[in-house]
Amino acid sequence: MPTLVIHAPYSQVQQNDKKSFDQTVTTGIGEGYAISRSLIQKLSIGDQVVVICKVHHKQATGRIKQLRPTDKASNGIQRYDVVMENLQTGTYTHATTRLNRNGVMVV
Repeated sequence: MPTLVIHAPYSQVQQNDKKSFDQTVTTGIGEGYAISRSLIQKLSIGDQVVVICKVHHKQATGRIKQLRPTDKASNGIQRYDVVMENLQTGTYTHATTRLNRNGVMVV
């Protein structure tokens, strides 16, 4: 079963008024993640999702409830709101995780 890893970067909170890690976990919605077609095809409702903040070394794990298409990124990749359920914070284990330039990864 694949796992979607998304980054809630602290720098974007400061620069672009995006949701923080804590806001993302509280609301259960990761907004506007550009996820390529090849990655989205690997994912299904119910797959595991991990939200991380590399700056503050935070992590939460849950399940994908919905992948809701929004707009397209400037490079043409479809953006999705990642709706999550059953998020539980835990020990930060993704220090070496290499996300793509859009802040996502499927493992």
